Amino acid sequence: MERRGGDFGQRGVRNAGGPLLRWPSHDDPVRLLTLADTPAQRQLKYLIVPLCLMYAIGALLGWGNPTLSLAMGDFGLAAAAAVAAISCLFKSIHERGRARLSWALFAFSATMVSFGNGIWGWYEVFLGVPVPTPGPTDVIFLLFAPPTIVGLLLVAQRPRGIAAWTCMALDGWLIAGSLFTLGWSLALARNTSGDRSDVLKIVLTLAYPVLDILMISMVLGLRFRAETGDRAALNLTLIGLAVTVMSDALWTTPGLNSGYRSGGLLDAGWFAGSLLLAIAPWMGEGVTEHDRPRHRTISMLSALTPYIAAAVCTAGVLGGAVAGHAPDRVVLAVGATVLVALVLRQGITLVDNVFMAQELSAKESHFRSLVQGSSDVIMIAAGDGVLQYVSHAVRPVYGFEPEELVGTRLELLIHPEESARVQRELRAFLDGAGPGEAHAGMVRVECRIRSAGGTWLHTESAVNRYGDGLIFNSRDVTDRIKLQTQLEHDAFHDRLTDLPNRALFEDRIQHALAQRRGVTPTIAVLFLDLDGFKAVNDNYGHTAGDELLVQAARRLEHAVRIGDTVARFGGDEFAALLVGDPSPRAIREIAERLLATLSSPYRIADGEVRVAASIGIAFSAPGIAPADLMRHADAAMYRAKDGGKGRVEVYTPDMDADVERRAARAAGRRRVDRDGRLGIAYQPVVDLDTGRVRHVEATLCTIEDGTVPGRADHVRLTAGVDGRLSPVGRRLLEESTLAAATWRAAGHDIGVTVGLAARQLTGSGFLDVLEETLRGADLSPAALTLEITDNVLPDGDELLLGRIAVLRRLGVRLSLDDFGTGHSSLTYLRRLPVDALKIDRSFVAEVGTCPHLTVLTSTIVRLGLDSGLTLVAAGIDNHAQVDILREMGCQQGQGTWFHPAVSGDAIFDVLGQTSPGNSAVRGPRPEPIPETRAALPVQVPRPHL
Repeated sequence: MERRGGDFGQRGVRNAGGPLLRWPSHDDPVRLLTLADTPAQRQLKYLIVPLCLMYAIGALLGWGNPTLSLAMGDFGLAAAAAVAAISCLFKSIHERGRARLSWALFAFSATMVSFGNGIWGWYEVFLGVPVPTPGPTDVIFLLFAPPTIVGLLLVAQRPRGIAAWTCMALDGWLIAGSLFTLGWSLALARNTSGDRSDVLKIVLTLAYPVLDILMISMVLGLRFRAETGDRAALNLTLIGLAVTVMSDALWTTPGLNSGYRSGGLLDAGWFAGSLLLAIAPWMGEGVTEHDRPRHRTISMLSALTPYIAAAVCTAGVLGGAVAGHAPDRVVLAVGATVLVALVLRQGITLVDNVFMAQELSAKESHFRSLVQGSSDVIMIAAGDGVLQYVSHAVRPVYGFEPEELVGTRLELLIHPEESARVQRELRAFLDGAGPGEAHAGMVRVECRIRSAGGTWLHTESAVNRYGDGLIFNSRDVTDRIKLQTQLEHDAFHDRLTDLPNRALFEDRIQHALAQRRGVTPTIAVLFLDLDGFKAVNDNYGHTAGDELLVQAARRLEHAVRIGDTVARFGGDEFAALLVGDPSPRAIREIAERLLATLSSPYRIADGEVRVAASIGIAFSAPGIAPADLMRHADAAMYRAKDGGKGRVEVYTPDMDADVERRAARAAGRRRVDRDGRLGIAYQPVVDLDTGRVRHVEATLCTIEDGTVPGRADHVRLTAGVDGRLSPVGRRLLEESTLAAATWRAAGHDIGVTVGLAARQLTGSGFLDVLEETLRGADLSPAALTLEITDNVLPDGDELLLGRIAVLRRLGVRLSLDDFGTGHSSLTYLRRLPVDALKIDRSFVAEVGTCPHLTVLTSTIVRLGLDSGLTLVAAGIDNHAQVDILREMGCQQGQGTWFHPAVSGDAIFDVLGQTSPGNSAVRGPRPEPIPETRAALPVQVPRPHL
């Protein structure tokens, strides 16, 4: 607080310096004071009010005696200013940049007030003499306002552009000129009309009020910006300065000035201003914008403050003229400049508004074109969740007209099961507590949205703040979700029977064992194998065998109890997990019932067939692993087969010896493989439109019966222990490339496809073997297609990508086998630069009969075509499948409908039926294959196989 000199008597002048989507505003330039509710802030809030009340009551009662009144009026104000100085100094230490310097200047100003009041008290209380004026107190008090003004300028929002700077200067003069005019009219003219010989006293008389006017003009006219945590601190500082200047304004009133005494009631205003400045630095912590309501009225008043001041000034001047008072030249001069500034300010505002309107119109047209041309649905929701705007893309995506949705609540479109979750995610995003992208100003929300037809569409939305609401950028991802769900389902279910596969079955065993850990009752695992199933395949074909497997799966599902699990491991192998704490006797009865169910006749397309079943049972024991439990059930099942089939056996430890004997026999079979007991089978891959043979697929087969190993066995036979190409795999590669070179030499423009595991491509020496094989057969690399037969990327996938790049530079083609099965198909398509995809036979078998698999197969074909790949359908066995696949866009296919796989030299009989240059085994409209095929004379030379 200040005591000011001049000729206002010997005392001088005292002065110093809910709904769904609701969140608070971020851009109000002026905020009401809102104290946070942290414990420290509550203590400060509860302390300042009693102190101010006690000081006001003491001043009102005169403090009991004149000496105490003088002391409280002098040293009390000095102490309050000193506390404010220390508080602002500590605040500056913890700040950075301009805010640090601003708080340091506030601390300096408060220090000057404390020194000034202390010196004033020394003269008045201790020396008992009037304070000399002009004197040292005047110099100290004059140093209060300039640092405060500079500090306010540092935290003020800086204008952008010349027009903004000009408007700020005009606003400042509108406020300052108006206040100066009023102050001159009320006080300054009276006080300067006396003795004008003492120039210094006149300057001091004018300096104090002018600085006050300048400071209040800045508080009212400038817009201040602070970080969220410091906004309350800055607001409270401005309030403290306003209280101080208001006390000065009251002091300038002649009536109050003439009756003023030290320690009086007016000192309570300066005391409160210092205390507000003292606690202001500690109000920032704990205050966030989300804790404050919006104050549009205050923002509007802040913008209108310069005009209100000019109106008050004009009214004061006109009022004096109407009352008959002689006009003061100073008042007229300053008032005229205020009016000129007001006209200029309004003119600049009008011109600026015109340019802003034009710019806004151009931007609005630009962004409207972008929004309306986007295929994504763009929606804007207000704070209460009501949709204010919906783009035209809503018609093709959701089937609504934009006008139908505008005005409705967003939550009514969201699926009821997901509405609460979506609201929680949006609130977390608005509160800044959401994960990941929420902190970057955007969050992704996935939910189901109701379409106009009543169906629920899976959508993915990018959500951003937009004014007082939220903007949603949504797209329909229903097809992607269905494909992803189907692929995830296929990864853990058998394609033919839709039963759980081995991976899911083992996971459920693990879960069942974990639930029963430490509990005496056990669980049981049953392994089932159909006896005589191979004869059904041989006599009736694979289609009839698949039909039998589906019927067997349905019988098993109906025969077990609720809560039990039935799975298919492949081929004719099934398994069952029995839970519910069954007794061994009950489990045996269930197994006998399953045996009888599976042995009942099966009705297939060509008649009625019978198969038997062998079942092995294993019971859990404490600490047993799922793999061991499954191995025990497998051993019991083999014991049932060895005992005559059609039996049920329970695992006993002595069965482990049988497992060892079977392992020894398997090792013997592998030795036979190494000794050359394996041959090579070939199957044509034809063009679905013309029937021309495009490739011939080479696979391993047994010499005795010509059967082709399954994919897993094929990979095992061609790969060594360390993943390198085995001798059998090398033989397959060498003989198939030699055969292809022979076909091409005879005029058949066809290539050969060889299936290898992905890990074999990364094996050491593979490229050398491949190049040596191609040179030895004199075969173009473009005629060789390497088909990746496993569906799990090796650990060194970067090495695989590099090896594939080398193969492509060499000219060798690459293909993915069994696409659509397993969880890694999409990963392969995204990461591996292949040339062709082979659609798994489980998809092809159901094309045209199962609508779901037909749609899924069509999706896979479109996915491959969009990627520029050649599609090959495996397992085609009727002309209806050919027609459907051709309509989907699939280019090539193979299967028994064109020709089954044949061993060794028989492929030359197949190609011998065709002429060179037109190797066609089926035309574009195939007819049924006769039961017997006439082997025509071989027309091409045959390599030694």
